Amino acid sequence: MLYAIIETGGKQLKVKNGDHVFIEKINADVNELFIFKNVLCVFDDNKNIEIGFPYITNYYVTAIVEKHGLSKKIRVFKYKAKNNDRKTKGHRQKYTKLKIKEIVKKDDKKESSKK
Repeated sequence: MLYAIIETGGKQLKVKNGDHVFIEKINADVNELFIFKNVLCVFDDNKNIEIGFPYITNYYVTAIVEKHGLSKKIRVFKYKAKNNDRKTKGHRQKYTKLKIKEIVKKDDKKESSKK
């Protein structure tokens, strides 16, 4: 099984083929193919590891956008003692649900023959 660590929305995620992941909302339509080019690390069960500095250029990850939504509401309550000062705010983070399709290695021979 091939695993990859990708970077999206300032966060890093470990993904593999067939995973369902929730990330910060991206500008893509539902059922659209999305490509992650910021791959930090690729490894498999045989302890073969390829690490980028900071990114690996010959790997990318493809995913299909399943849905967009809002997460659960978070309530923020601020209180100052002895002043009768109270404030309540709420926040709902937007997210995108993705299904990881595959981790692809670019073939240098095919790219050089296309040029």
